[in-house]
Amino acid sequence: MTVDLLEKQAAVNDILREVSRIKTVVTEAVDDGVQQALRAVKQGRDVAEDAIHDAKYAIKRNPLQAMGIVLVVGVAIGGLVALLSTRRD
Repeated sequence: MTVDLLEKQAAVNDILREVSRIKTVVTEAVDDGVQQALRAVKQGRDVAEDAIHDAKYAIKRNPLQAMGIVLVVGVAIGGLVALLSTRRD
């Protein structure tokens, strides 16, 4: 009886060690995932800021071309809205 209890206690201790090891592995994996997500967000933010800076520079360099592009896009959107609004009636 005592031997059975000691064997069961040893098995329980082994299981607890294995659970602790698995917990450590999972915690490290989650931490790595969070760090990768944070790096991706930072990289995306940097790319967006660079694109905005490049767009501002291009507008300053070619203001007439920028105004022409805005005019064409505005006319296209206005035409699309007008077309969609007349189709519903």
